[in-house]
Parts: sequence; C-alpha cells; structure tokens
Amino acid sequence: MKSLNAVICVVALCTFLLTGAVSAIASGELSGKVIETMNSGGYTYALIDNGSAKTWVAVPQTKIVKGQEITFKPGVEMQNFESKTLKRKFDRIVFSDGVADGKAGQPAAGAAASKGTIVVPAEKVKVEKAAGPYAYTVAGVFSNAKKLNKKVVSVKGKVVKVSSGIMGMNWLHIQDGTGDQKKGTHDLVVTTKETASVGDVVTASGKIAMNKDFGSNYKYKVIMENASLKK
Repeated sequence: MKSLNAVICVVALCTFLLTGAVSAIASGELSGKVIETMNSGGYTYALIDNGSAKTWVAVPQTKIVKGQEITFKPGVEMQNFESKTLKRKFDRIVFSDGVADGKAGQPAAGAAASKGTIVVPAEKVKVEKAAGPYAYTVAGVFSNAKKLNKKVVSVKGKVVKVSSGIMGMNWLHIQDGTGDQKKGTHDLVVTTKETASVGDVVTASGKIAMNKDFGSNYKYKVIMENASLKK
C-alpha cells in the first residue's frame, strides 16, 4: 500500500476495500489535538480535533500520545472502513502519508507500508530456499516473473511486514536474503487469508501475477496472490 507508509495508504492502499469505499484523496495537511489513539495491525489510529471537526487518521505504527498537537500529511480518505483487527467500523477515516511535523516517532519496525516502501528488519535476513520443483527464492521469482506469471509457486521467507484486512486479505512482505534492495527484488508481497506475524518464517504458496494495479498509483511489478502459508 508509505510513508503512505501505510495504509496504506493502505495499501489503503489499495483502494477498493471490500469493507469500505475510497471517497477521495484528502488534500491539505490534517492538524489538531489528539483526543484518542490506539495501535492495531501495524497502524496507529488517532482521532484529532481541530476545534471545528474531529477526524480519524491512520498512519504506520508511530508513537502518538493523547493530548499531543500534531499535523499529518495528506492521504486517502475512506468511507465506511472496517478494521478487522480493531473490530470497529469508521464512518470516515484518512489513511495518511505520515506525520508532517516530526513530533511523533518514526514508524515502528514491522509497521505497514504502501507504494512499495519496505520495512527492512535490523538483522540480515537469511532463509533457505523451500524444497520442491515449484520452489523459488524471492530473487528467483522476480528474475523469472514472465515465465511464472499466473503460475503457482512456493517461496520461503521471513515476514518483515504485515498489513491486515485489506481488500479482504492480509498482505505480507517476505524476504529470504536474496535479491537487490535497490532494485526492489529482495521483497515479495504476498496476499493471503491466513495470518502471520512479523518475524515468522513461512513458506507461501500462491499464484504469481505481474504488473498489478490497485489504483491510486499503487502498483506491483510482481506479487503472489491468495497464498496458503506453512510455518
């Protein structure tokens, strides 16, 4: 789903959530006093009051405290958005590009990101390739993407980011130590209905798709869809 570190933002990203509808791109900065805040699913939710209106804003998990005066960057406004992890529905919420005034902390490790922004773990990832004729490394999926397009493969890697409940799926970023970070071939996005946590080592088996465009400029050159997970 970034800096819209998020949320996508979300990979709100992504836009046509089954649980809500994209209303518009929220323009202008969002400023106010934090009157309520909570963390869930890799995001920080904050209700801000600017004196004339109250607005819910979601950003990649960040240190935000009640009573804090804060400014968020513009983002994607969602209507009737349901957070599966919070078990709560928001009439209106803005998935922001992040904190604009620098008063809040940086996104926590493993916080969700969008537009391909990857949260890289502090330690170096090294995971052995999965076994089997249809097993590939992360780098192997990218280098063989044309051949693997629309085919089911298995990739073993470490989960470095989780975005839950987006378009009815959970979005994982997995890495195995292969690929080039500068080229973005070291991190594979996987969608699944199963659950996993940051730090888990999983073998994901799903269909590879190329050049997926979910709208709002959220595109993936390579993605694994509807995967099953083996831990």
